[in-house]
Amino acid sequence: MRSDPGVTETASCADFLAWALPRLGLAPPGFRRVRRQVCKRLHRRLRDLSLRDLAGYWRHLETHPDEWAVADRCCHITISRFYRDRPVFDRLANEIMPALAAAARGVGRSMLRVWSAGCASGEEPYTLALVWHFVVAARYGDLSLAVVATDADAKVLARAHDALYPPGCLRELPRDWVTLAFVPEGKLLRLNPELRAGITFLCQDLRSAAPEGPFDLILCRNLAFTYFDESGRRDALARLSGRLAPGGALVIGRHERLPPDRAPLEPWIAELGIFRRGGAPAP
Repeated sequence: MRSDPGVTETASCADFLAWALPRLGLAPPGFRRVRRQVCKRLHRRLRDLSLRDLAGYWRHLETHPDEWAVADRCCHITISRFYRDRPVFDRLANEIMPALAAAARGVGRSMLRVWSAGCASGEEPYTLALVWHFVVAARYGDLSLAVVATDADAKVLARAHDALYPPGCLRELPRDWVTLAFVPEGKLLRLNPELRAGITFLCQDLRSAAPEGPFDLILCRNLAFTYFDESGRRDALARLSGRLAPGGALVIGRHERLPPDRAPLEPWIAELGIFRRGGAPAP
């Protein structure tokens, strides 16, 4: 068996990922903290294919090109919670979303449009709906909120549609929000239907597609600028900024960095990964 390029018989999962991820347009350093999750999926796939080791899986990939799509799905990271990263959502609730709502009202619009990219099981877009319902709507009740939530993984989107969650996913939400917004179903909690209205889920991969814009607010946290390779990050930034309305906000992960050429974006609250597109809101 040849070893360059390829995977040796004694290769670890880390070795396999160092070889495979770049071929998927992904950056191995971004996967260090989530490697265990990906490796578990890969080993389940080995069992499905009755393969002995990752060297055998490499050979399978070499002779079955369609398998790369399955390997790619094994690398989807789906870690999420409601109100994940409290300082970010506090600022969204008390500053960013009210400012965007005021700007939209000021030019005579009746809706605030939001895109949640890499929404996983729906925790992020539903958190935005809760923020709107419990905080922003008190001042901007004449506006409606429309959220488009996208993810490349159809299975997690099915869970998002169900809106049924274990209590641990809600631990960072204010307790009164949990009481008012969720209904117990056995050991799980389901979000009330009225709070799910206005949210559209789409199966899309940010590496190749994006919903129709423009959007006043886009959240792309802990996705493109962690897991994509350099070329993919530049492409993602162009796709995101191209869907962002003038005056709109882009939120990335607090520990992420945008590619150097980030025009037309400028820092809004840089320490929280919040940027603004220049220009006046359009009517």
